This record gives sequence, structure tokens and C-alpha cells, in this order.
Amino acid sequence: MLIYPCLRGKLAAEFNASMPWRNTWIKFFVDEAVSELHTIQDMLRWAVSRFSAANIWYGHGTDNPWDEAVQLVLPSLYLPLDIPEDMRTARLTSSEKHRIVERVIRRINERIPVAYLTNKAWFCGHEFYVDERVLVPRSPIGELINNHFAGLISQQPKYILDMCTGSGCIAIACAYAFPDAEVDAVDISPDALAVAEHNIEEHGLIHHVTPIRSDLFRDLPKVQYDLIVTNPPYVDAEDMSDLPNEYRHEPELGLASGTDGLKLTRRILGNAPDYLSDDGVLICEVGNSMVHLMEQYPDVPFTWLEFDNGGDGVFMLTKAQLLAAREHFNIYKD
Repeated sequence: MLIYPCLRGKLAAEFNASMPWRNTWIKFFVDEAVSELHTIQDMLRWAVSRFSAANIWYGHGTDNPWDEAVQLVLPSLYLPLDIPEDMRTARLTSSEKHRIVERVIRRINERIPVAYLTNKAWFCGHEFYVDERVLVPRSPIGELINNHFAGLISQQPKYILDMCTGSGCIAIACAYAFPDAEVDAVDISPDALAVAEHNIEEHGLIHHVTPIRSDLFRDLPKVQYDLIVTNPPYVDAEDMSDLPNEYRHEPELGLASGTDGLKLTRRILGNAPDYLSDDGVLICEVGNSMVHLMEQYPDVPFTWLEFDNGGDGVFMLTKAQLLAAREHFNIYKD
């Protein structure tokens, strides 16, 4: 269900001119909700109903209409997600109701992810600022960080690299998990790094997390990292063409990676051994492109990790394994 059709550009102008009732209907819809909904619970119920009827796509931190509503309504009121249940009966002001209703309408009609409407996202239990310069945090690598990479690393890492950092959420979560470590947060996009820098400052980690602009490893000094964690772009061309509209609001630079989704992953595999300590490991997310990776490199001993909270397509390789597989990826070295 659309509250009104989502159109842009010349087509939108033609549609608006041909359907003069459109703005009147939206105003009626907003006015009705504002006049008849009074409490936080009312707004949550109403948002759930609207989302359930709208056939929107979940996948930016939620997988159901209730969680989607919670992450829109409560941040719109500058409230934490875990407010006491009895607080949901609190009455709202007219301006608060207008703000929520307008965001619900935009979520449905423009298919904008909630995180971009509220500029808030959560990863590993921490809150992050996000906007359309970066992807919305959602990597299953968060579960590994929460578990301190148990069973994957032999000792506490002193030097950690988050390659393709985006919002900085993985780098910052690693800094919380390993407070004695130095973390480098690398991205090619100055826009993404601006968001990462903001989050690093907000979390008070400017002495622990260093943002670096680089085209993968190309502009990095030869630091020996104990742990390289990366969630690079990995969506293949076919999947890019079929993505739900919600993903069209995210930067393509953070999603697309060539025909098979492995353009950047190959470069990472070619260069990572030179940046790992002797006992270092690489953790890399490739999502659905894991199929292409296994098909093209059956001799490489990828360890595919399992998750209790959902997610797949994340592999681990040690430095020794990367060196042994170097013949496959030397061509992609910088």
C-alpha cells in the first residue's frame, strides 16, 4: 500500500499536475492521524499497521514491522529504544505527532530506510549517526565482535584494521571490545570518512580509532595488523539490478563490486598477507557472493563462519593460508 505513488523528476511533476487531489489526501491522512492518535503506544500501533499494509522491505537493522516502528517512533521523540512499558502511555504534542506521521509516510512512499529518517542506527549495542553517505550498519560481523572473535584469534589483538569502514561502526565496536588495541578505519570515500570521524568523536575514541582515506591498501603504510576485519562492497551486477528500492538510498560505492561481486574482495585477498602479523587473521564478509568465491577458488581453504543471530557469507583466513593461496590473487596486488 502506498499512501501516494512515489515518483520523481518530470514524471512526478506530471503526476502531481494531473492529480490535484494528491496533496489534499496526504493532508487529510496526516490530520486524521494527528487528531486521533494521542500516545506513544498509539503511534507504535499505527506505524505497525501502516508498515504491515505497505509491503515495504525490511533489512536495514530490522526484519519485522514492530521493530521498524520502534526504531522510527522512539528516536523521533529523542527517546531510547528501551523505555519502560508504562511510559508508552505518555501523551504526545502536536509537533511530535506530525514529525512521526510525516516520517512514516516518507518511509512508505519514498522507501527511505528508517535509519536515514532518524539519523540513528545500532550496532553491537552502540548507537551511531548515519545518513545517505554510508550504508546502514547490519553486518553479522557484529556477533563476532560481541564474542571477542572467540575461537578465531589466538591472543588479544594490539593492532586492528577495519577496511571499508563506512560509518565506522565495526572499527568503533572493535575498539570497545579491545580497549588496549589501536584501530585503523579505512575508506576510499571522503563522505563516508566524515561520518566515521563524527562517530569516533561522539564515542570519545579519537585516541584509539584513526580514520584513514585509502583505496583499500594502496595508501596504507605497511603496518602488521593482528586482525583485519572487512565488510567490502560485494553485491554482484545481477543482484544490484534487483535490489529493493530501500537500497537505492544507500551509496552505490558501498554496495556494487563488479559482475560477480568480488572485484574488491580479490584485491583484499591479494594484499592482506603483507599487512598481517605472523598470527594474524582476515575476517571478510562477501554475502551472497560467497557462491562465486567458492566456485572460482575451490582450492582456497575458506573457513565459513556460522552465526546464532542470522547471517552468512563471512569467511576467515589466516596469514599462512593467504600466503599459501597467493598464486590465485597475486595478480590483484596493488
